[in-house]
Amino acid sequence: MEYSDEPNKLDKYDRRILAALQLDGRISYTDLGKKVGLTTTPCIERVRKLERAGYIEGYSARLSAKQLDAGLVVFVQISLDRSSKQTFEEFRLAIQNLDHVQECYLVTGSFDFLVKARVRDMRAYRDFLEEQLLAVPGVYGSTSIAAMETVKETLAIRV
Repeated sequence: MEYSDEPNKLDKYDRRILAALQLDGRISYTDLGKKVGLTTTPCIERVRKLERAGYIEGYSARLSAKQLDAGLVVFVQISLDRSSKQTFEEFRLAIQNLDHVQECYLVTGSFDFLVKARVRDMRAYRDFLEEQLLAVPGVYGSTSIAAMETVKETLAIRV
């Protein structure tokens, strides 16, 4: 299959590039080209096209939660007061400003949002919950689930 500029049309080289960059975003273009079977210049061109097309949203470093004293992961099920249509939007805006929150999803089911927070320990979580998360206007209730062990954690997407 030839390279295509059409969205959702990736050839084998594009897929190899994306898979390799997910594992090592700092790999040199020369090494990336060798890994995927291209010379350096076409490899650079493909990476740039993938970036422009939105397949690559950015590059970042994985930090050690343990070294940064943020080893406790807590998932919080949030229920909102549904008396106002603005409650959901206000929650979405407020959650952006809570530094301990790593992820937040609007979900289906018996609660409204699922929040992933990372803190130092249970005491720090209690402070975060009481002083920040439950203080967000419209929060009606919460259920917390502390992770005992990380079994799998990845940002990689199957390509």
